Amino acid sequence: MANPSLYSPLVLKNFSLKNRIVVSPMCQYSAEQGFATDWHLVHLGQFAIGAAGAVIQEATSVSPEGRITYGDLGIWEDGQIEKYRQITEFIKSQGSIAGIQLAHAGRKASTEKPWLGRKQFSPTEEHGWQTVGPATLPYHEDEFPAKALSISEIETLVLKFKDAAQRAVQAGYQIIEIHAAHGYLIHQFLSPLVNTRIDEYGGDFENRIWLLLEITASIQEVLTSEQSLWVRLSATDWAEGGWDLEECIELVKILKDKGVEVVDISSGGAVHHQQIPVEAGYQVPFADAIREQCHIITGAVGLITSAKQAQDILDRAAADFIILGREFLRHPHLVYDWAQDLGVDIDWAAQYARAKIE
Repeated sequence: MANPSLYSPLVLKNFSLKNRIVVSPMCQYSAEQGFATDWHLVHLGQFAIGAAGAVIQEATSVSPEGRITYGDLGIWEDGQIEKYRQITEFIKSQGSIAGIQLAHAGRKASTEKPWLGRKQFSPTEEHGWQTVGPATLPYHEDEFPAKALSISEIETLVLKFKDAAQRAVQAGYQIIEIHAAHGYLIHQFLSPLVNTRIDEYGGDFENRIWLLLEITASIQEVLTSEQSLWVRLSATDWAEGGWDLEECIELVKILKDKGVEVVDISSGGAVHHQQIPVEAGYQVPFADAIREQCHIITGAVGLITSAKQAQDILDRAAADFIILGREFLRHPHLVYDWAQDLGVDIDWAAQYARAKIE
């Protein structure tokens, strides 16, 4: 294939990705009290060795109670910066862009690691704490009620996102992504199925998006000319009466006007009774609609498993780049493999070049 766009640079305002294949944030549940370890260095570093255009670190919590599990990464104190700086420096040394996803799990926090069962701990158990949300509704009926955030607590939360972004800048991340998808705290505020507030943060569309807009503005204050601000969104709740594509499109238009440069589009996660028709590329139509109507750089994610499928998405202009998670877990150096599938000659890490098929 002559000059496939999958291997052309993605040009942003302050920097460029060398190709359009991006590592999605993937929680490892392997932190120590919120601190990164060598596991994270090696896990993330392998994708940079494998020539990914950008490597985005897993959902990294802005506060201890914002973690999904007790094994999640955090960025709520300055001591956590040192290891992150080691990670970003290595990623950059391989010619990739280092990103971080800033997150708060809200009512979906305080759970066990997935391979140990995912149960939600009570606030009094060893690995548990009081969850928070826009309202008191638990995610599952058999889980513990969240504490509805007060106005002052919301104001504090916005500052925590700002402080976390400042630390991310100090640590050397160039992509700062706000996690507003998958049913975590910001998405909980967006979804009318979860956000039952009757104050300025609940009710109509303008009120439900207000928290995300405040967080976006606060983070903008600490970014430099070296960063790009991204947002991950769920385009739909896959449930009647929930957050939907139409509202998501309107939100993205506003986010673009507020300085967000890139959105990556996923779906679901707000409620457990979602009905998701999972199939190859099932979320791509959402990215396509948002890109077309909002004229913003848009990433597609979700069961994209081959070079041809990824290239077809770009050829149809359904997205500007491809975000991969599980496929990278299966094939950490798939960027090399896909280049050979498409007949593209790219630079390999010198130490790995002997594996290149001529």
